[in-house]
Amino acid sequence: MSLPRIYEVVCRDQETPDTATLRLRPHEAALPPFRPGQFAMVYAFPRGEVPLSLAGTPSSAAGLTHTVRAVGPVSRALHDLRPGQQVGVRGPYGTPWDLTAAHGRELLLIAGGLGLAPLRPLLQAALAEPHHHTGITLLIGARTPADLLYRHQYGSWSERARVAVTVDRPDEHWSGEVGVVTTLLDRAPFRPPRTTAYLCGPEVMMRATARELAHRGVPTAHVFLSLERTMRCGTGHCGQCQLGPLLLCRDGPVATWDLAEPLLAVREL
Repeated sequence: MSLPRIYEVVCRDQETPDTATLRLRPHEAALPPFRPGQFAMVYAFPRGEVPLSLAGTPSSAAGLTHTVRAVGPVSRALHDLRPGQQVGVRGPYGTPWDLTAAHGRELLLIAGGLGLAPLRPLLQAALAEPHHHTGITLLIGARTPADLLYRHQYGSWSERARVAVTVDRPDEHWSGEVGVVTTLLDRAPFRPPRTTAYLCGPEVMMRATARELAHRGVPTAHVFLSLERTMRCGTGHCGQCQLGPLLLCRDGPVATWDLAEPLLAVREL
């Protein structure tokens, strides 16, 4: 297991009441380049470390971007960091999104809640190479309007991609779509046989969405999911992230639906 390298918080954006995006700059030698879909083990001194997916375009010069929700003592400590404070970072770990699988095809990105964070660098990479794809559609779902991430970026994304947003529980100011993210599929202009889909969000949402996409004719080998289990070491040694034959920190988190479907069908696997 490699030792963490010191990174400094250079920018902090409060996304929602309990979620913040941190931009980190290496205080010493930078880690090897990350790819969209991979994650880092980020250490909050002296609390401990948690896995955080890459949430922005990777750059050795600009550092790393991670979006963290405060759900426990370590993630709360990371969420509360301010510019100038330091963290330890190990990585990169895990398998990345396979964007080459979508060359010459339509891209369909479907995010539920915090799942938009790991998909954002993939979207940024796709928008930077529009000639490689025949269209980009982004479907975003969240529990409430207050839980939506990166809302200030939806306008710029809409200039180069089709973006649709829905919430489960609207407030008095919400005038958009209401319902789970799969309800947006009926209005999404994609051709299933020519589509490559990327899903990230709660497991129940990904299972339902992947099954619906397969039913509509999207090839299961072209439906990618970012799977989640408890991760402790990031290197496949502790076994905490095991999903059947897979150790998700090593063999995942990104997997295709044809591989993931039989595993996710087993209760409590």
